[in-house]
Amino acid sequence: MTVSFVDVGGVQLEYAWFGPRPDAAPTLIVLHEGLGCVAMWRDFPEKLASASGCGVLVFSRQGYGGSDACELPRPVSFMHHEAQQVLPQLIKALGIRDHILVGHSDGGSIVLINAGSAAADGLKGVVTLAAHVFVEDISVTSIAAIKTVFESTDLPTKLARHHGDNVDCAFWGWNGVWLDPEFRDWNIEQYLSEIDVPVLALQGVDDEYGTPDQIDSIKRNIGISATTKMLDDCGHSPHRDQPDLTLQAISEFVARTIPSLSNPKSLQSKTSGR
Repeated sequence: MTVSFVDVGGVQLEYAWFGPRPDAAPTLIVLHEGLGCVAMWRDFPEKLASASGCGVLVFSRQGYGGSDACELPRPVSFMHHEAQQVLPQLIKALGIRDHILVGHSDGGSIVLINAGSAAADGLKGVVTLAAHVFVEDISVTSIAAIKTVFESTDLPTKLARHHGDNVDCAFWGWNGVWLDPEFRDWNIEQYLSEIDVPVLALQGVDDEYGTPDQIDSIKRNIGISATTKMLDDCGHSPHRDQPDLTLQAISEFVARTIPSLSNPKSLQSKTSGR
């Protein structure tokens, strides 16, 4: 994985690109979870590029991975800022044209906010993996439990392998917001009905951070343009717990959403020179 950096609003963000560039194929822009970063996607982006025929961009948000640090505490509106300010600027800075947003957990919430309020030209679809659209008791309980683990085990050391000096930014920036009493009223359902592109929402049956009420709300508020699927034997990370099913679901969604990608592996070979 080759990591590069891009300036977005005066902040250096690390990113990695897989497959064809924007002038050769649509781009899947993949946003990580609350404790994720570029490195923690492992081989998923490369496999996604191969399966879909699209270019795949992964990046670390500010305070994560090798990106610039952030100030703590984060405001409870940080996901709105990422969706409405940072993401449109990133798309412009990297010359991205037709694109589909793919977001995991907090990243899924960010892409839904973006699609419903600040979509850039060229947005063709949205994929969410265990996205949150409102706060549930199960989410707060699980996140409180992780706080205890972080304070009493070697979890900081393990996270430092991926986040380096950003460990505190990454953990407390995420954990602090979710456990802030003001965040209990956080709700992004108002944006769902404003989304006018196809949506695929995946969630694990055994998701320890959210109930099926999350995916039901996505379906109910978006309507017929939303396809939802619950995955068996799957927790909060479909791309890790059920990678084959997740790759298949996303690649099929891409093919339906962008019919010109009817032969994605052929396009991948042509545009990447392999």
